[in-house]
Amino acid sequence: MTKITFYQREDGSFQGFDSRDHAGYDEEGQDIVCSAVSALVINFVNSLDQLTDDNYQADVDEENARLNVVFTEELSVEGSLLLKSLILGLSSIEEEQGQYLDVIFEEV
Repeated sequence: MTKITFYQREDGSFQGFDSRDHAGYDEEGQDIVCSAVSALVINFVNSLDQLTDDNYQADVDEENARLNVVFTEELSVEGSLLLKSLILGLSSIEEEQGQYLDVIFEEV
C-alpha cells in the first residue's frame, strides 16, 4: 500500500509530505494505482518548480519508492493551489482504491 502523509501545521499551512511504498495493485510496470499516484506527485513537484518561486527540498529514494518533500518556507498562493490539487487527486484515488492508497494528514 502506498502511504502519503501530509504534514500540516496548527494554522492549517503545510510543511511538506512523504510518499512511500508501492501500491500493490499489480506487478511493477502494470500497477495503475502506483502509476496514477506517481504521475500526480511528480507533476506537483515539477509544477511547483516550474510555475512558482516556492522553495522546497525533495529527497528521492527510488529503490524504496519514497519521496519526501519539505517546504522550506510558506507556500505561495499558487503553490498552495497546486498542493490542494494534488490532495484532491490523491483523495479521489483513495476513495476508489483505498485498499492500495492511504492519504494521511498529520499535525506537526
